[in-house]
Amino acid sequence: MTRVDTKLASASRASLAFYWLGRTLCVGFCRLWLRTTVEGLEHVPTTGAFILAPVHRSNMDTPIVAVCTKRRLRYMGKDSLWRKPAFAWLFSSLGGFPVSRDMADREALERCSEVLAAGEPLVLFPEGERKGGPLVHPLKDGAAYIAMRAGVPIVPVGIGGSEGVMPKGSKMIHPRKVHVVIGPPISAAVSDTGRVTRSARAALTSQLASELQRLFDAAQVRAGA
Repeated sequence: MTRVDTKLASASRASLAFYWLGRTLCVGFCRLWLRTTVEGLEHVPTTGAFILAPVHRSNMDTPIVAVCTKRRLRYMGKDSLWRKPAFAWLFSSLGGFPVSRDMADREALERCSEVLAAGEPLVLFPEGERKGGPLVHPLKDGAAYIAMRAGVPIVPVGIGGSEGVMPKGSKMIHPRKVHVVIGPPISAAVSDTGRVTRSARAALTSQLASELQRLFDAAQVRAGA
């Protein structure tokens, strides 16, 4: 994959139109089938780059977070999905950009930084892979590191009810109630030296974890989960 891949969708009106169509369908499905409601939309920046950091309990979390903003969201995807030109255009149009599972973490971080440098919102699930249960699992520090390196805020998101919609291992999308709570942006200040220290990264990750738990608890109650 080349660096051009990360910006495939931004160069074409057709791809942008396809994103809006895909987003409209996803949001419509979530609103109707999952009865998705959302609060805290005022916390989502209307301009500039930021990291959207949701809890992760279901494969449906990716389309669900589309309700958080009308802006195009960017997601990491495994590079094997980009092997065929038609699929490369499709996934890039939907906001994805390729990352190799075998590549060094530094390269993945560079691609995330490129997206943010272009002024676009980036979705990162700080728990990593899908988890289960009512407690936010220990977070990876990648979101904090990338946010501090780029000097962009992190917008935490609690998604309540999605684990019942499509539990891990399930192939069915069950019509369960989903509620999304968006928290205020968390500032990721850059030090005077421009370095991201381990202690600063840990402090920001801890702050994010606490806020995610608060939002997740509220979202679960609203969803009746």
